[in-house]
This record gives sequence, structure tokens and C-alpha cells, in this order.
Amino acid sequence: MSLNIPSLKDSVSPEEWQLRVDLAACYRLVAAYGWSDLVFTHVSARIPGPEHHFLINPYGLMFDEITASSLVKVDQDCNKLSDSPFPVNPAGFTIHSSVHAAREDAGCVLHTHTRSGVAVSAQKDGVLPISQQSTFVLASLAYHDYEGVAFRDEEKPRLQADLGTKNFLMLRNHGLLTVGPTIADAFLSMYIFESTCQIQIAAQSGGAALTQVHPQIVDGVAHAMKVQTGSLGGAFVWPALIRKLERLDPGYKA
Repeated sequence: MSLNIPSLKDSVSPEEWQLRVDLAACYRLVAAYGWSDLVFTHVSARIPGPEHHFLINPYGLMFDEITASSLVKVDQDCNKLSDSPFPVNPAGFTIHSSVHAAREDAGCVLHTHTRSGVAVSAQKDGVLPISQQSTFVLASLAYHDYEGVAFRDEEKPRLQADLGTKNFLMLRNHGLLTVGPTIADAFLSMYIFESTCQIQIAAQSGGAALTQVHPQIVDGVAHAMKVQTGSLGGAFVWPALIRKLERLDPGYKA
């Protein structure tokens, strides 16, 4: 069944359209990698410019249905700023708006409820330094304790303080969140974060004692990450991810 959503390509600036295409691609990739939770969770992206305007998913669409034109433009309080037949979820935007408000560098905020992510978030010791992937996460990891479903504004200052300048946030008993200057950066960070959690759960399931990475190696991993991606971060892998998505379903660009 087609949703028959009119194209916005000629109705928005070229910069906003490219952001829409990239964010729709991100939603489709989240679905393709198995990180979606039906219609729940969000990926938000800030539109370039002095206004604090954002793009977010139309609430009720599966992530593999989202297109560039179906994304909804909202303000900092999640009020719709453009015509859209789709609702938005202000309660779901609480976490995202608090991060965007506190972090000028937060071009994209990506939040998931994956099985492995929630499982590790429920473990007292959180992320363990037992894999190469985990060292990248531990280099910029923060934790935020669970306060119930995140729809209360009074939680925002505590979440902002817990996140600080970190780019990986483990929401205790809840899930994972990454912050990036671009959509590509936030996606690559989530790929590493999710892989870290999957590896940890798999390693623990073996029942044997785990070998931990030496703390000095963890301390030097930020430089190693730059070398690994040629200092390009998410931009290094994003073109390959787009090619993958084009092979799977190019409909995200509509």
C-alpha cells in the first residue's frame, strides 16, 4: 500500500532537502540493521540555520516506510512547523530536545531500544572493556539513570548534566543514545554502540571469565578512531551505506 506523500523537494531549500534524504536514509538503515522498535524511538536532525528547527519521524510510520518528504519539521517544543498529515510525538521528543538544547554540536540524536542495548543498560557495571568496539564507546560514554517514561521536562537538566560532552549515552533500563555533528556520525556511533552490546551479551552467555582490555589502550582509543576513519568519522562509511540502501530500496528519497 502506497502512502502517496507529495514530494517536498521543490518546496524546501536544497540544504533541508539533503538533510531530509539523509535522515530518511538513516531511518531505513536503522530498520535494515534491526534496531527499530515498531514505530517507537526517534532519530532527530537539526536543520541548518539560526532557528532551532528539527526533522523527526511521522509518528505511526514504521522506520522502513519513512521518506524524505514524510519527515515532519518541528520546533524545540515539537510543535509542527509545516503541513503534514502525520502526528508527532512530543513525549518522545523530550530526550532529543534536551540534548539539542544543551549541545550546539548535536546535529543528530539517535535513540534505540534494542534487546542487547537494553540488556546491557540493565547491568550494574554497564559497558565492559572486553572488545575493540567497546573501547571506542568507553572513550566517550555517559550514563543516565531511569526515571520512568521520559516525558517530563524536569528530567531534562539531569539528562543534560549526565551527558555533558560525551557522544554515547546509556539510558539505564531503557536503551542507547548517540550524538553526532552529522547524521552519518550518529549512525556510525550507534553501529559501534550496538555491536558493543551484542558482543558483551554473547561473551557473557559463554559463562567463562572475560579478558578485559588494558585501561591504557582505552585511554588512547580516540586517536585510533580518527586513524581508522581517516579523520572523516561517519562520512567515511556513509557513501557505502547509501549504496547498500540503494540496492535494498531507493524509495527513501521520495
